[in-house]
Amino acid sequence: DHLEAAGHMCILKDAFDFESPSEVSDLIAAENLEAALALHLYRGGRLLQGHQIPFGIIFGGTDLNEDANHREKNEVMGRVLEEARFAVAFTESMKEMAQTQWPHAKDKIYVQSQGIATIPNAAFNWNSFLQRSEINQNADNLHVFLLICGLRQVKDPLYLVDAFSEWHQEEPNVYMVIVGPEVDPVFTREVKARVKRAAGVRLMGEMQQEDLHAALRNCFALVNSSVSEGMSAAILEAMDLEVPVLARNIPGNAALVKHGITGLLFADPQEFVQLAKRLIRDPELEREIVAQGQAHVQRHHSWQAERETYQHLVGKLQGPLE
Repeated sequence: DHLEAAGHMCILKDAFDFESPSEVSDLIAAENLEAALALHLYRGGRLLQGHQIPFGIIFGGTDLNEDANHREKNEVMGRVLEEARFAVAFTESMKEMAQTQWPHAKDKIYVQSQGIATIPNAAFNWNSFLQRSEINQNADNLHVFLLICGLRQVKDPLYLVDAFSEWHQEEPNVYMVIVGPEVDPVFTREVKARVKRAAGVRLMGEMQQEDLHAALRNCFALVNSSVSEGMSAAILEAMDLEVPVLARNIPGNAALVKHGITGLLFADPQEFVQLAKRLIRDPELEREIVAQGQAHVQRHHSWQAERETYQHLVGKLQGPLE
């Protein structure tokens, strides 16, 4: 969106659709591409090496938090950064991690927090969503917790399932709904099997962004249980939509969520349940968190600020290398 707003024609491709850099080379030739921007230093960046096309990188999170710990992947990513014109980190701490791993790239790493724009579908029907989720719409004081994630292990969607199921059996008006695409087929089968046996936990497939934002706005709280995060768009979107956030206490989440101020951080499933109960029973805490969360997004995650940064960086893809 940002680049097209500046007059550039863009083609968006999924890195998983390419088995080798040669397939990317064919795409570059067929479309007569002039530059490239890759999300994720390893998964996207490695496909752009050696094509004599200027490119930039946006760190994803798992590239720094997970892949950098694997020697071979680390070496590949270092070579990608040698060729890249620039790299974008979401936070100062991510920038510092990248500079420590690859000191030769320190002068080309920029920090730009994710920009957020929420677009809830005005025609979305919350009751239909509950019906599809097989949730008792008539439950007194219904509280739905939404966990938005692709079904892969790094997102750890099963982390809270047992604890939440026990809570639901005590209080049948609480539900957790996991929403997201089936990224890892083997792991998806495990998730489906566990959720099927878990009272009060539901699994929904991928949703259109406008519908997802509308569902998020109607739920009681957003949940994030990831093992690793760069910067969670779902957390920022929840804050923007005035929905409380309960997030696992990991560095990526702690960079966004200030405990008791813009959201709540939990260290284990038992603490999650304790905090969720507290949030339900303390409306004043909920109001304070929601207000502070939305203010944080408006101050630090402006869609316009992100647009200006990327339009500026594209200038580094045009003309000779400095």
